[in-house]
Amino acid sequence: MASLNFDLTGKVAIVTGGTGGLGLAIAEAMLDAGAKVAVGSRKPEKVAAALETLSEGRPEGSVLSTQLDVADRASVDAAVAKVVETFGRVDILVNNAGANLKKPTLDVEEAEHKQLFDINYFGPFYMAQAFARQCIAQGKPDEDASGGGGYSIVNVCSVTSFLALSEVTTYAATKGALLALTRQLAVEWPRLYGIRINAVAPGFVPAEQNRKILESGDRGRRILECTPMQRFGTAEEIAGAAVFLVSPAARFINGECINVDGGFMIHGVSDSMKPIE
Repeated sequence: MASLNFDLTGKVAIVTGGTGGLGLAIAEAMLDAGAKVAVGSRKPEKVAAALETLSEGRPEGSVLSTQLDVADRASVDAAVAKVVETFGRVDILVNNAGANLKKPTLDVEEAEHKQLFDINYFGPFYMAQAFARQCIAQGKPDEDASGGGGYSIVNVCSVTSFLALSEVTTYAATKGALLALTRQLAVEWPRLYGIRINAVAPGFVPAEQNRKILESGDRGRRILECTPMQRFGTAEEIAGAAVFLVSPAARFINGECINVDGGFMIHGVSDSMKPIE
């Protein structure tokens, strides 16, 4: 029986929002698995810092960091072209770039609603189109010859793709739409272009934008009470699921969303779960 293959040697991955937090962890995990990786961000200072961080201890020429605004189709096309110019091809796309908004729904302004959709839904849509066009130009992969896996897209969804949380209506709507996009493309693109499309739904991972709420507020306490594993997640744990989904080990997984949440989404009504001392 053939062993599972998580090796990404020879693959080229693009990770949007890959200059910090979860995106940076995913980029590092892809590099550790043998891929060449391109990361993008709207902010030049983050682009430069990510290149320095990811390049440390890596073979020369394995990392590309570029300015990228996923909500701007021209920026998307230019970034993909730069990746191809540098590495010669693309194989993997991780749509990680995103934004959040916690606000009472009646107070959400039209511009805020549209901005989140531009970043969280249209951004991945534009990236997927540009990625697929390049894959078509490269040719449909011969899975037997390449060791399996073919081309692959992973969309970073959310627990709010499935569940309702208070005062994040616009964010949840964008992530629900992204899950629907994942499933639609997974029906259409594997047969035509050899591209598998899956998603990960991270649980609650403390990061710059939410750390204060999760670690000191009542919301964080209630999340832990509903998480069987009784802790928050880490970016590295989400990254592991992303690497699995794009690897040959997952060659027959398509249209799925892996929930990496410590059991949060399967928790129903049970005895009170106070944090274990």
